[in-house]
Amino acid sequence: MKEIFSRMFYSDRIIWIIFIVLSCVSVLAVFSASSSIVYKHGNQFAPIFKHVSFLILGFVGVVFLQRVPTKRFIKCFPFLLLFSIGLLVATLLFGKAENNAQRWLTVAGVSLQSSEFAKLALIGTVAFLLSKMKPENVKVVFWLIVALMGITCSLIVFDNLSTAAILVFICLIMMIIGQVPFKYMLQLVLAGVLLGLVCLLLVSVLPADKLPSRFATWKARVERFSDNKADDETLKYVEVNGVKHYYDVDGENAQETYGKIAVANGIKGIGLPGSGWARDFLPQPYSDFIFAIIIEEMGMLMGLFVLSLYFFLMMRGGFLAARSPKLFPKFLILGLTLMLVCQALVNMAVAVGVIPVTGQPLPLISRGGTSTILTCVYFGVILACANIRDEEEKPDTTVDEDIANVEY
Repeated sequence: MKEIFSRMFYSDRIIWIIFIVLSCVSVLAVFSASSSIVYKHGNQFAPIFKHVSFLILGFVGVVFLQRVPTKRFIKCFPFLLLFSIGLLVATLLFGKAENNAQRWLTVAGVSLQSSEFAKLALIGTVAFLLSKMKPENVKVVFWLIVALMGITCSLIVFDNLSTAAILVFICLIMMIIGQVPFKYMLQLVLAGVLLGLVCLLLVSVLPADKLPSRFATWKARVERFSDNKADDETLKYVEVNGVKHYYDVDGENAQETYGKIAVANGIKGIGLPGSGWARDFLPQPYSDFIFAIIIEEMGMLMGLFVLSLYFFLMMRGGFLAARSPKLFPKFLILGLTLMLVCQALVNMAVAVGVIPVTGQPLPLISRGGTSTILTCVYFGVILACANIRDEEEKPDTTVDEDIANVEY
């Protein structure tokens, strides 16, 4: 039995522990937060069985991927990026719209979220290009990264602004760590700031009915987030610790309101999973606001524990990247770890009311097919890159000669 577990958990044990603990938290949280789905379909266990099946499938994928030599990934990511761009275009043309956002593409009865594939593919491709960067080709590599980043994020941004923003941020961090010359980075940042200011000016000046639907949605979310109506006596209020907080609970900000109420109730925690009430009012308690459900039912300490898991993931990812003797796995670990942690922090910030609603799931905890499977792929690839020292000791003789001889 010990040998079986040793073979199964072959790679870095700390990453494995974080993965397993997050999966366990996910099962408890999704089981509790899926009450609306249970009510709709009349089957108490169907939602959690479906979610657990995705986790099991993802677990098998992690076990397999951790033993794949990182040299195998080199040729995969550019083709995966082309495939992802094709999926994004198909999603814009034929995708299924939900909540004014066209993010899902149905293929053979299976709904796919194209942006999830694009995130993995772009990060892997940027890691590969940065590993190939040399003084004589730095300009070509830089502009190639910018072009791929621009094409991918421009296809994502209109239906998923937060994902595009996080992806751009991750790529910029990877380029900084990859020592792209400062003058190029300064030009890119200034161009991005200028573009952002122009878009912000247009959104603030034009009326909502003149804006594209998603622009109007972003504007409304920011306005609701920044609008303070505490002195309006016509609004309902929630009293927390003796302080009255006024909200239009029945209006468009109901999602943010019930999320804040859930967090306020969770200072001490209501009790066991399934004992909270906000899950019955939030539109997507099992996805966007699952962190609020965790805090409400299991207390602030549980929320801090979940936050610490992502913190330790970031620390361990940084350690594994620093230890890697090769550039490609180093950049790949950093990029994937940053994506997981940044996405988690954005989700948590939305749940506690720090930033406007963005629609980012909590990695590996939120319910979802594509996001759960691909988050498991992230962990599998990180674990594979953690084995780079073993690859050095046992070179893979089956790899194509043109890759085996490359300083990746």
